[in-house]
Amino acid sequence: MDRDQNWACDGWDSSRCEGTPYCPPRCPRFTDRESATALVRPHQPADVDALVEMYLDLGPDARTMGLPPVTESKLRRWLGRFTDDGWSLVAESDDTVVGHTGVTPDNAPAPHLIVFVADEAQGRGIGSELIRQLVAHAADRGHEALSLTVAADNHAAVTVYDNVGFDVIEQLGGELEMRLSLDDPIADRVRRPPSERER
Repeated sequence: MDRDQNWACDGWDSSRCEGTPYCPPRCPRFTDRESATALVRPHQPADVDALVEMYLDLGPDARTMGLPPVTESKLRRWLGRFTDDGWSLVAESDDTVVGHTGVTPDNAPAPHLIVFVADEAQGRGIGSELIRQLVAHAADRGHEALSLTVAADNHAAVTVYDNVGFDVIEQLGGELEMRLSLDDPIADRVRRPPSERER
């Protein structure tokens, strides 16, 4: 995004936006808990280097269950899954990629999701917004549900998923399998224009 587009986005108050037929499934612009403007958009091939950098910079507390991979070559292969067999979204703030979410495989009725936020952007609501964006896009693409696996002791993540509406469907050792039906009212709520929703 060039500087002029970023300024226009920063100066736009979306709270009264009623949407148009041309809008994406959820308004891409949002304000995080620190009042910084962020934008969520589809992942583009040009984002790979920025995503690799974000993932390589993640501290051990942000990593879970062997993800994301810790070497650049493995990261690039892993990210390739989201372009070859799935789809993903990135969050940008101040022209910097600060978050990533995606699903794979794209042809599954209930694809498996991941979501990660850069260390410096943790606690600002970016992960929650990425999940709401993912729900909106998945419903728009015709998926029936979303599924995920999370470490049972990752209380912050479990709380975020629970707040969105994911249900625990199985516990296997230290991992929880969670699922969100896209028939759930949340799928409709997240797709409403900003003027018709709280979040």
